Amino acid sequence: MSISPFQSLACPLDGAPLHRQGTAWRCAAGHSFDIASQGYANLLPVQKKRSLDPGDSKEMVVARRRFLNAGHYQPIAEMVSRAVLADLPAGATFSCLDAGCGEGYYLRQLAAAVGAGQSLAILGLDISKWAVLSAAKQDSQPNWVVGSNANLPILPGSIDRVLCMFGFPVYAEFARVLKPGGRLLQVDSGPDHLRELREVIYPSLKPERSDAMPAPAGFADPITEALRCSLHVSGAEPIADLLAMTPHLYRATAEGRARAAALTEISLTVDVRLNSFERLAA
Repeated sequence: MSISPFQSLACPLDGAPLHRQGTAWRCAAGHSFDIASQGYANLLPVQKKRSLDPGDSKEMVVARRRFLNAGHYQPIAEMVSRAVLADLPAGATFSCLDAGCGEGYYLRQLAAAVGAGQSLAILGLDISKWAVLSAAKQDSQPNWVVGSNANLPILPGSIDRVLCMFGFPVYAEFARVLKPGGRLLQVDSGPDHLRELREVIYPSLKPERSDAMPAPAGFADPITEALRCSLHVSGAEPIADLLAMTPHLYRATAEGRARAAALTEISLTVDVRLNSFERLAA
């Protein structure tokens, strides 16, 4: 197993290559971005923020960290790691971006799955400084940056794999940074994902949507892998953590949240889809 430094960062102000010099990343024009003592860098210029503290809050990050580190979504992590590492030959270094990495769970699992003779340069990026701080504190092997999917601080055509885990895909940016033949691996909820929890918090469920996903511009039609399994969660805190790391916390009514808060255990369906899109040659 080998985790290598990520070498394809670009200046968020002018797009020029960034080079690490001591405790900062710098470009040729002199723009400089400090590396915090925890090991991450903030590459989200203030003029590109839409709020003072964008992304997940500190409380949401803590809840997600507790839930994921308990291993509840381990089957999802294993599926994603297999997909990232498939067909990567030994003897070369490949690069992977997790675009919306959260507190870094899936990248940590990926780093642990890298096989003998494989070398991977990993970058975790999230718009939430609290998420990136948590990720950096837990594992210093990958590079971690605060940044936006809308303006990825990454050189064009430099990435072999892009992950988008239950996130906000910006396909034009993903296509820009991926090499021809590289892959976007996008994980989304299936129609039955956490159905039992949704039945508790909502008066009725919306009709199921189609699983079909068209290829974004610049990508071939996807190869789709489905994962379906059962999950039993015991304890009020883990259930509250799960709700806090989903959009349902904010979509539910006060009454629905109260019903969820009263639960002490629940059996759930995990239903996710992994769509693998190959980047076409320009």
